Amino acid sequence: MSGLWPAPVAASPVHATVPIPGSKSLTNRALVIAALAGGPSRLRRPLRARDTLLMVAALRSIGTRIEDVPGDDGAAGDDSDWAVTPGRLRGPADVDCGLAGTIMRFVPPVAVLADGPVRFDGDPQARKRPLGVVLDALRTLGADVDDGGRPALPFTIVGTGGFPGGVVTIDASASSQFVSGLLLAGARYDKGITVHHDGTRVPSLPHIEMTVQALRGAGVEVDDAESNTWRVTPGPPAGMDVAIEPDLSNAAPFLAAALVTGGEIRIPDWPARTTQAGDALRDLLTRFGADCRLDGAGLTVRGSGRVSGIDADLHDVSELTPVVAALAALADAPSFLRGVAHIRGHETDRLAALATELNAIGGDVTETEDGLVIRPRPMRGGVFRTYADHRLAQAGAVLGLAAAGVQVEDIATTAKTLPDFPAMWHRMLGGGRA
Repeated sequence: MSGLWPAPVAASPVHATVPIPGSKSLTNRALVIAALAGGPSRLRRPLRARDTLLMVAALRSIGTRIEDVPGDDGAAGDDSDWAVTPGRLRGPADVDCGLAGTIMRFVPPVAVLADGPVRFDGDPQARKRPLGVVLDALRTLGADVDDGGRPALPFTIVGTGGFPGGVVTIDASASSQFVSGLLLAGARYDKGITVHHDGTRVPSLPHIEMTVQALRGAGVEVDDAESNTWRVTPGPPAGMDVAIEPDLSNAAPFLAAALVTGGEIRIPDWPARTTQAGDALRDLLTRFGADCRLDGAGLTVRGSGRVSGIDADLHDVSELTPVVAALAALADAPSFLRGVAHIRGHETDRLAALATELNAIGGDVTETEDGLVIRPRPMRGGVFRTYADHRLAQAGAVLGLAAAGVQVEDIATTAKTLPDFPAMWHRMLGGGRA
């Protein structure tokens, strides 16, 4: 699937139930906390995708035991749970980050606790992602970091089996993950950790709230009462027994299909309350013209076949931008997407990539300093490049529902967070359980 994938056109309104696998963000946070806990943990219904499997491999490489165990229903294999047993953290070890921001930003603050060197590298595209904020923060706190004078992959952290921690000031305006990574490991530092943010508004604040709630769920004391400051008290997290919620952001392309085709999609097990940024889809899709209903059966989205233009600040939910942009390109009026300058530093420069690829198949998109202006035009077939970015691949699939002849490059990149997306997409179009 590394070539061109013919995105299927929807011949009629889609009607399907689409179970979504577990949240990548919640799974990787739970894995890190469990690896640092004072006792064993169990993760129920975790996501098994490239990013989370790489996290498992990273934590195993530095001494954590993570095993497959049958779920409550006896499920095994890809449907089993993970049992996590903390161990003495040690090097030498090699960590493959792939293209996962959660690994390259969450694991280095753990690696300073290991006894020995831990070397980090990843995909060629990952070497372009700036990591100076987290590496400089660890240096300030006393870590031995060798990045060859270039604050990016590859780099090596030489741990001594413990870490003092303390107070550090960072500029997290490029990614909330810089804050989350330090907080996740901070309870294991001798002095805990206090992180001050000094810069423009932190993007994706719901992800920091997710980190704080995950830590509190493991008994860690976190003080976030002061704006732009987070304090973690020292002391090991408790072992956990936690069920991972469905990944709400990965529901975006499927729910968008209901809107584009005038159909109906139901996502089972949508939580009534959550820290996931993807829950904003309910509001965004309503503004696009969908009817959204959340009840005991999950979230049901019904479209009329008409897509309205919107004006939206996506600063806190920036991961939704590619699918939102695809919907805007199929709307009946212009849309203005704002607040997402920071996604220029994601898997690729997402703003430039979206403008380039939407324009290449007939769109009229202009980049702004912090977003996109999208004026709907009749879309046509052509190659939709993805730049090894799973969210762009999902956007290409949405566009293909309405524009015949769209070919999505490297659809397999969706496996980063959603296993077997193409098969789920075809099952949805067939009206079954995707």
